Amino acid sequence: MRPSSPLRRLPLAIALSLAFPAAWSQTATPEAAPPAAAPASANERASEPAAAAAPQEASTDALSLNQVVVTGTSTRTSKMKQSLSISSMGSEQIAKTGATSAAELLRAVPGLRSESSGGEGNANITVRGVPLSAGGSRYVQIQEDGLPVLLFGDIAFGTADQFLRADVNIDRLEVVRGGSASTLASNSPGGLINFISKTGKGEQGGSMALTGGLDHRLWRVEADYGGSLGRGTSFHIGGFQRQGEGGRPTGRTLEQGGQIKANLTQTFDAGYLRLNLKALDDRTPSLMPVPVQVVNGQIRTVAGIDPRQAFFLTSGLPADTTVDRNGNPVTTSTRDGLRVKSFAIGLETSLDLGQGWTLEDRFRRSSNSGRFMALFPADNGNNGSNAFFTGTLFNTSLDDLGNTFNDLKLSRKFALAGGSATVLGGLFNGVQQVAQTWFWNQYNLSFSNNGARVVDAAGQPSTLPVSSGWDTWGGCCARTFDVQYTQTSPYLALAWEGGPVNVDLSVRRDGQRASGYTLAGNAQTRNWDPASRQEVDYKVSHTSYSGGVNYAVSSDLAVFGRVSNGVAFSADRLLYGNPLDGSVPVAINEIDQTELGLKWRDKSGLSLFVTAFDARTNESNYEVTTRTFTANRYRARGLELEGAYTSGPWRLTAGATWTHARIRSANDPALVGNKPRRQAALVWQLAPSYTIGDLELGAAVVGSGKSYGDDANTITMKSYAVVNAFVNYALTEKIMLGLSANNLFDKLAYTEIEGDGHAARALNGRTLRATLKIDF
Repeated sequence: MRPSSPLRRLPLAIALSLAFPAAWSQTATPEAAPPAAAPASANERASEPAAAAAPQEASTDALSLNQVVVTGTSTRTSKMKQSLSISSMGSEQIAKTGATSAAELLRAVPGLRSESSGGEGNANITVRGVPLSAGGSRYVQIQEDGLPVLLFGDIAFGTADQFLRADVNIDRLEVVRGGSASTLASNSPGGLINFISKTGKGEQGGSMALTGGLDHRLWRVEADYGGSLGRGTSFHIGGFQRQGEGGRPTGRTLEQGGQIKANLTQTFDAGYLRLNLKALDDRTPSLMPVPVQVVNGQIRTVAGIDPRQAFFLTSGLPADTTVDRNGNPVTTSTRDGLRVKSFAIGLETSLDLGQGWTLEDRFRRSSNSGRFMALFPADNGNNGSNAFFTGTLFNTSLDDLGNTFNDLKLSRKFALAGGSATVLGGLFNGVQQVAQTWFWNQYNLSFSNNGARVVDAAGQPSTLPVSSGWDTWGGCCARTFDVQYTQTSPYLALAWEGGPVNVDLSVRRDGQRASGYTLAGNAQTRNWDPASRQEVDYKVSHTSYSGGVNYAVSSDLAVFGRVSNGVAFSADRLLYGNPLDGSVPVAINEIDQTELGLKWRDKSGLSLFVTAFDARTNESNYEVTTRTFTANRYRARGLELEGAYTSGPWRLTAGATWTHARIRSANDPALVGNKPRRQAALVWQLAPSYTIGDLELGAAVVGSGKSYGDDANTITMKSYAVVNAFVNYALTEKIMLGLSANNLFDKLAYTEIEGDGHAARALNGRTLRATLKIDF
């Protein structure tokens, strides 16, 4: 009798999904079966090198369910035993995505919604129907090696992805949706995204790659090297340097800079000690919405502007004059776009203290600063003549976004009730500075993709703004502030494993103190107004919890359930409303979640991860572009699917997330019952690849169903499918030539639109690249 294909058992929702999943990790790691659930370190990649996959396992664990995970967990054990929805992606698979930014890479992860249309930074990221009412990643924490990049994910003009580069230094990516993220990290009730660096452990060698743009100007060189220095010492160093137009045909050098990262690890009998260093100095264009029109609820382009290519900081607008935090005039080049500088030093250690006790500590001090410069359309040409539109130049100085973080853990494993248990106590301390200066001039610009001219109110050529920052939008946008946020968060976790059952419980007490000031501009004196000074001095706290149970039905099938509560504190978005001197309560953003999941693999090469979820969000928000406050409640229920199949030269990974989301209460009663903005009922990914000899072909399709661009549900954003593709050919064993295409079919895909419909933002159009890579 002919054996049935495992694809016949693939659920229809997966079979029809089109996406590029997160579970494309390098190789399956065999079940480690550690003696009593050992405590997890964010970087046990150094002290506990993964064993090679058994030959018979490599084709039967396509989602790497046996891989030990270290993100958002209190114990070191495999995906199959964790009561979490977690995805991972190895360095080889990251390279094959062709992603041009960290946010674009995250579009490959099921359950995540990453609107990567802002360029190298300023992306909007959320999870499982949790609202995107603020920019950035309010409910999802982005980490580097187990510590947050920034304490808050939704700082206006200062999002975490701006200070992170997905380059050759990454060993793997781990993403937790929901689960214990609310108790094992701060400001992360939606999930954790952890970029884990290479360390040189188990390596000896490196690579160098040169990438050139085929249809736009780009040169990028990337290199890394790692290995052993003997006597338990290993190292890794790597980075990139680039120069180009910035992903759109701007005709200017707007992308320029690079990064270097290095670490040095000393292992010894009781554990390891590691020094981490990072230096980032990079300049990239920041992409804003462009003028559009809405006709009968549908988005229409305006003459002369293609949302896939438009960029208005052209040679016609070479410089912009503002003031700094001390009131001194400053002239900056509009070429700066998104300019970021980050210099960080970190230490981490894991020590076996004996008798089941383990001590872990991670520390990092980062200096973060820069400038955010992008032109936002204040209208779409409704000025009488329609010969030009008025744009607000978001010229924001990121004076200081530096931080210091330390996460200390002490754990002990012991026998309990016929099984093994681990109790873990931790203390997270963090200090985050948020200091910015805004001064936004307005300019009239002609309609042109990348050759816009500055004009005056009569449409005649000019070099001057039509409105000074002291006057823009009623004087809202000449302001400076400097606030320090101090976070102290003790947490406790208990995990128990007995036979087929794994149980974990955790609780966290987040306490925050904010102190500093805000200062507004005075349109009459043309300077900062001392009378407007507002002192910031308040405290806020919250207790979060999470509990989960995982039951192994067999070695290839497990089910789990979890309930969680978590909080995301706001930072600068509170500075626009009530007094912040402690005289009134400070609003917080809270999520309650319930999850039920199933993990299954078939010995013929098919793996499946299914999670049903229910998330209830209570939040307050200030939106910069509309200058409005909201206080809404949301509920999102849905199903998250992740699958993979491997057979001979074929590999297929897929994901889909179906979400039923509604606004439960709002300032405006007319919004109750509507879908939250930009929340599609279905998002999906599909990534097939085929290897024949020295040639590998692959694609990554990311799609979204239709959604509404506003909470009133009057503007429809159409469904789309964006295709990225690659071809790699091994010229020799050590030399590879690759071709890649982003948005291969040049799809016009909108990711957001202003509530009044005058401006929308879309993904970049098609770009083609060639890469020559040499391993050594």
